[in-house]
Amino acid sequence: MSDIKVNFISADGEQTVTATASDGDDLLTIAQVNDQPLEGTCEGQMACSTCHVIVDAQDFDKLPEATEMEEDMLDLAAGARRTSRLACQITLTPDLDGLTVHIPAESRNMQGV
Repeated sequence: MSDIKVNFISADGEQTVTATASDGDDLLTIAQVNDQPLEGTCEGQMACSTCHVIVDAQDFDKLPEATEMEEDMLDLAAGARRTSRLACQITLTPDLDGLTVHIPAESRNMQGV
């Protein structure tokens, strides 16, 4: 089984962190392990939109469609775009190797990151 690479681009576009994941990992966990400023405090209950990322347009169609519940949460996300998704809802697969996501400028992190 090969590693899946994920590129996180900072809100200001100045930094790119390339993280390594495995098939079945969720994007939020990989972001947090790699010190990316995504809160994700709802513990999987989809009661918040603080793990919002903007997926690169070239990668967006590789993702399964968002559920209605995810769409509702994205309506609450500050700075949401057409290619916005919740990191907690993205399960990584080999098809997503090289996925690039942008951390929105409006991202929050309770740890002060």
